[in-house]
Amino acid sequence: MPEIHAIILTQDEEIHIARCLESLRGVCASITIVDSGSTDRTLDIARGFGAEILSNPWVNYATQMNFGIGHLAGRGGWLLRIDADEYLCEGTGRGLLQALDGLPANVDGICLRLRRIFMDRWLKHGGLYPLWLLRVWRNGRGRCESKWMDEYIAVTADVRHLPLDFADHNLKPLSWWSNKHVSYAGREAIDILLMERAGAPETEGQVGRSGWKKFVKARIYNRLPGGLRSFLYLFYRYVLRLGFLDGREGYYFHVLQGFWYRTLVDAIVADIRKDLASGTTLPDAIFRHTGQRIPKTFP
Repeated sequence: MPEIHAIILTQDEEIHIARCLESLRGVCASITIVDSGSTDRTLDIARGFGAEILSNPWVNYATQMNFGIGHLAGRGGWLLRIDADEYLCEGTGRGLLQALDGLPANVDGICLRLRRIFMDRWLKHGGLYPLWLLRVWRNGRGRCESKWMDEYIAVTADVRHLPLDFADHNLKPLSWWSNKHVSYAGREAIDILLMERAGAPETEGQVGRSGWKKFVKARIYNRLPGGLRSFLYLFYRYVLRLGFLDGREGYYFHVLQGFWYRTLVDAIVADIRKDLASGTTLPDAIFRHTGQRIPKTFP
């Protein structure tokens, strides 16, 4: 059977990590934790499952993931990217091992279906399911895109879609979710501003979500007026894609993640542009509004 090596990024994930690792039991030949300074029981729990622990200071998700990929470069087999608050659904591990065993050599990546669970409800509408994400790839044949937000694994050859599910079910309170998305908004604003400076479209490489979606985001959504585009996006997801069928939890999710979050991204971008117009350098303006310093080695 093919070997799968999992990479999990952690920082204070004791509420989630055992559930995630339990779902990998009997599936992965090794599990590598890349930790950025946990102070709770995350690492003790991970060691109890036999996971290898690495420590690396946090810059962003892409830098941390590529650190883990580099560490596993000589092991061969396949790599699995899974977050601490995610887990493989029943039957996915067994189905994945069986599918990998018969794949031709020209297939480098595997897309799985994400189940997004919000406020303990599986959201099945609004374009949220099935959401295909590339989470498994041949070791040595994929790297995480150098982006601050919405980073995907880019591979060089073919990708297969397997009807196997993994779940994203965060157990922390909604206040934590909101604060996390404030940080995400700053990171996405950085990507928008860096793309504008480089003049590069967000369509490079073969990744685990449909190429046309990336094209739409880069060439259509990002060119619409700020503010208006978040309203149109909410209407598209909640009305046209039937997000309202997921009840109260669906309403909260689409308003918060589809409208409030995307509006916050636009507001941060507008605020940074004001500083740029007054002569502030881009790195200084980004740091002032997001608290993030752009490393010289990062695009």
